[in-house]
Amino acid sequence: MLHHPSVDSATAAPKRAALPKKRGSYNCGRCGLPKKGHTCPSADGGPAPLLPRSGHGLRRALFSDENRASSALVPALADEEVAGTPVPEVVEEEEEEEDEVMILPTSCMVEVLKRLSPMELMRAAAVCRGWRGCVRRMWRSAEELRLSVSPRSQIRFVGSLLQKCAGLSRLTLRMESDVDATMLACVVFSLPNLEAFEINMTKNMVNRITGNELSRFVAEKRCLTSLKVEGCTNIGFLNISSSSLSTLWLSNLCCISKMVFKCPNLREISLDFTRQENDSTDLVTMMENLGSSCPRLTNIHIASIQLCNEAVLALTSANLRCLRMLSLVLGSRITDAAVTSIVSCYTSLELLDLSGSSISDSGIRMICKVLPETLSRLLLALCPNITSSGIQFAAVQLPLLQLIDCGMSISDTGYHYESSQEKPCPNIERSGEYTMCQKLSTMKSQRIYQKLIIKHANLRKLSLWGCSGLDALYLNCPELNDLNLNSCTNLHPERLLLRCPNLKDIHASGCQDMLIGAIRNQVLNEFVAVENHLPCKRLADGSKRVQVPLFIQQISDGKKQKRRQMTQCIVHHV
Repeated sequence: MLHHPSVDSATAAPKRAALPKKRGSYNCGRCGLPKKGHTCPSADGGPAPLLPRSGHGLRRALFSDENRASSALVPALADEEVAGTPVPEVVEEEEEEEDEVMILPTSCMVEVLKRLSPMELMRAAAVCRGWRGCVRRMWRSAEELRLSVSPRSQIRFVGSLLQKCAGLSRLTLRMESDVDATMLACVVFSLPNLEAFEINMTKNMVNRITGNELSRFVAEKRCLTSLKVEGCTNIGFLNISSSSLSTLWLSNLCCISKMVFKCPNLREISLDFTRQENDSTDLVTMMENLGSSCPRLTNIHIASIQLCNEAVLALTSANLRCLRMLSLVLGSRITDAAVTSIVSCYTSLELLDLSGSSISDSGIRMICKVLPETLSRLLLALCPNITSSGIQFAAVQLPLLQLIDCGMSISDTGYHYESSQEKPCPNIERSGEYTMCQKLSTMKSQRIYQKLIIKHANLRKLSLWGCSGLDALYLNCPELNDLNLNSCTNLHPERLLLRCPNLKDIHASGCQDMLIGAIRNQVLNEFVAVENHLPCKRLADGSKRVQVPLFIQQISDGKKQKRRQMTQCIVHHV
C-alpha cells in the first residue's frame, strides 16, 4: 500500500496546534490539505487525495460550512482502506447525527428561544457563536417585551438590554424598585419606535416621576399611542399634548393643581385618584377640559371620592358624541340629578358604572327608559339607596344586559332599640313619655329582608357579593355562566331557586354551609339518582328480555353525555 508523505507532513502541523482557529479554515475546500504552498490536484480533474485519519477533521465539520462539504467525502472512503485499516462505521453515524443538528433552521431556534426570559437569553447567547446569532436575531425582531426590574438591576443594564431591541413597539416594566425620570430618558434614547408603554409598581415602591417629566416624555415620543403608569403620587401638574396618543391610564393621582389634555385622537382615559379627604383636585375644570380638547373620547373612567353633580354636569355639557362607556366610581355626592343629565346627553351608552353613588330606584328607572336598546353592562355596587325592586325593573326593561353588578347595595337594614334596663328613660312621671319608653323597651330589633327575582334571556354574569339584605333569590337565566354570592349571609337555602343550565362558576365564600349544600343540590345534581339504562329490554307481556337496538343505545348515551355536560359547574366556597 502506497503512502503519501506530503499528506502526513501536512497533517503534523495541525496536530501540534492545540489552539482553536478563529479566522476560518486554512485547508483547501476541495481536498482538505493545507492551502500554503499547495496546488490542488482535483482542480485539473484528477482524483482527490485521501483525507488523513484524525478526529480533528470531524470536529472541524461541526463549526464551518466549508469543512461540512469536505466531510461528505467520508462515506466514499468507507469502501476503501487507509493504511490497512478499514473506516469504522461509527464515524459515519456520528457524522450523520451532527449534520442533522446543523440542519435545524434558525427560525425554529428563534421560536424556542422566545420562551426564555431576558436573563436566560443572555446566558444562552454565551453558549456558542450560532446561539449568539439566533439571540441577536430574536432581539432585533422582538415587538413586545415584559421586563421585571429588580432592586439589583441598574439602569445601565436596562439600557443595554433595550438597545438590543431597537424595533420594539410595546414595553411593560414591572418595577420592583423605585423609578424616576432616568428610566424615561433611557426608554426615549433606546426605543425610537415605541408605541405602547406601561409601568407597573409593586408594593411599597415609589414612583418619583413628576408631571413635567411625564409631559416631556409624551411630547418626545411621536409614535406613542398607549401610556399606562401606576403610582403617580408626585404629579402635581400635568400637561399632556400628543396627536398620536389614544389610550391614557394614570393611577394614584392626588392633589393635581392643573390638568390639561391636548390629545385630539384620545379614545380612552382612566384617572384613578387616591382615597384622601384632603384631595384638592378641581374635577369640574378637568371635565370641561376633557370635553373641549378630546372630542373623540369613547371610554371614560374616573374614580374619586370628590366626584359630585357639578363635575358630571360639566362632563355632559361637552356633548361627547362618541362616548360609549362611562364609569364614575366612588362619587357619593352623585344623585339622581346627575343621572338625568347623563341619560339626556349620552343616549348610546353600552356600559354605565355608577358604583359608590347615591342614586335610587328612580335613577334606575330613568336609565331603563332612555337606554333600553344599547346598554349591556350596568354596575351599581356600593349604592345603598337602591333596592331589589330597582334591579328587577332593570332586568325586565333592559333586554341586552349581559352584566349586572349590585354588590353591597342590598344591605341588611335593621332598627335596633335598646331596652329600658340598659338605658332607663328619664321623666317617667309624664304619661306620654312613659308610654313611648314602654314601647321601645318591648320592641325587639327588627330586620328588613328583600327577595330578588330575575328572568333574563341574555344575562351572562350576575354579582350579588355582600348583599346581606337578601333572603330569597329566584333566577331563570339560561345564558348565565357566572354567579357571585360571596358574603350573602342571610340568604335562606329553602328560598333559593336556580334555573341556569349553563352555569360554570358560582362564588359562595362566606355563606352558610346549608346554602352551599342547596347550591350543590340544584346545580351539580349530587343528590339525584342517575337513571340506569339497561342494554336489554323486556317485551310488553314481560315474558323475556330482548336486545335493545344500537341506535337506541346511542341515543341514551347521548342523553347521559348531555347530563354530564350540564353538571360541569364549579362552586367556589373557600
